[in-house]
Amino acid sequence: MSKSDQKPEQTNQSWGGRFSEPVDAFVERFTASVGFDQRLYNQDINGSIAHATMLAEVGVLTSEEKELIIDGLEAVRADIDAGNFTWSVSLEDVHMNIEAALTERIGIAGKKLHTGRSRNDQVATDIRLYLRDEIDAISRELTRLQQGLLDLAEREADTIMPGFTHLQTAQPVTFGHHLLAWFEMLQRDHGRLIDCRARLNQSPLGAAALAGTTYPINRARTAELLGFDKPTENSLDSVSDRDFAIEFCSFASILLTHLSRASEELVLWTSAQFGFIELPDRFCTGSSIMPQKKNPDVPELVRGKTGRVNGHLISLLTLMKSQPLAYNKDNQEDKEPLFDTADTVKDCLRAFADMVPAIKPRKENMYEAARRGFSTATDLADYLVRKGTPFRDAHEVVGKSVAYGIETGKDLSEMSLEELQQFSDTITADVFDVLTLEGSVAARDHIGGTAPDQVRAAVKRARAGL
Repeated sequence: MSKSDQKPEQTNQSWGGRFSEPVDAFVERFTASVGFDQRLYNQDINGSIAHATMLAEVGVLTSEEKELIIDGLEAVRADIDAGNFTWSVSLEDVHMNIEAALTERIGIAGKKLHTGRSRNDQVATDIRLYLRDEIDAISRELTRLQQGLLDLAEREADTIMPGFTHLQTAQPVTFGHHLLAWFEMLQRDHGRLIDCRARLNQSPLGAAALAGTTYPINRARTAELLGFDKPTENSLDSVSDRDFAIEFCSFASILLTHLSRASEELVLWTSAQFGFIELPDRFCTGSSIMPQKKNPDVPELVRGKTGRVNGHLISLLTLMKSQPLAYNKDNQEDKEPLFDTADTVKDCLRAFADMVPAIKPRKENMYEAARRGFSTATDLADYLVRKGTPFRDAHEVVGKSVAYGIETGKDLSEMSLEELQQFSDTITADVFDVLTLEGSVAARDHIGGTAPDQVRAAVKRARAGL
């Protein structure tokens, strides 16, 4: 046999017909994605079942071939679920591994499954299905965290603590009001998540490699079978863009930023310097050398993971920024950051949802901290304005009163009427109604205010919204 008559070494059966030599072993490993995209197997099988069902309905497959394919796919799924499936790097990805196993199981009918589609629209469909499932799971955990915040806020509607600006004591607020600030952040995050789900819930299946297919497919039918709202409108865009993944990672970065801010406060509040709250031991760790230590590791780690998620967002933005239409191999790099983002978000939400209801406020410490720092100074200024003093004059009176308090070591509420009147004869005995912490928070009795009744009303509205 002449050299020209010899057959080339085995190449990849899914695309190797045009090639005269096998892929280099390193390149095979370098370009394979099955090591991480195998987690899409459920979505891939569901997409294939929908595709086979549609192909039979339009006459491309017989009903017998359809049933054979669906039964075979379910058998492959059962093997993967049971851990009895061997993933092959030589088959590159989750799609070809499943198709090869199907063909080995049912024969030539398995080779017909890929009619009218490409791995380009197949993977775009799989990722959307995967992300939709992840969003639903994240939504449930986020709601659980929000419910825990509402329960704690309602219990602590009367608990007084200092409110801060610049991390300096500003005005007294209630702990319940502070917790509701966290809730409002998460509520906006939840809205972004639901918006993201609505935009991604369109089916790319049938866009094929980039231009559609010549087969008489019914894209609306596969979209319906897979629970999508409709098919995507443009085949080029369908297979090439990952903006839905970027949008999800953007949501995740904003959410983790909010959780990081809350984590920072929890870390501060558990310190000896603040002593505002106690976290149960199960959410903390100790020190290998300092036996007195109780470290708030859970909020610290959530704070740290924020950088990880932010990095994934930048990774996906950079991945997409220079790609011409349509599909490019670059997009293989979308999965690992997306998968890790979804995993990290779920873990952080679970940690917070478990931890928040177990927070124990140290009310005496909070109250005493609110008494320090002249937190009712603004109340005194408002009192003087209501008595007819121009605000700038009232501001000066209060400033002098605070300077006197610093000199004598007295809070405004601890000064006698005579001491206060040396700065303004407008002040009378009713001033003490506004200088108490209770009077201060109760006076903010409007929607969005810190008054205990407003906190309870806000909790009620929020529960109705959930």
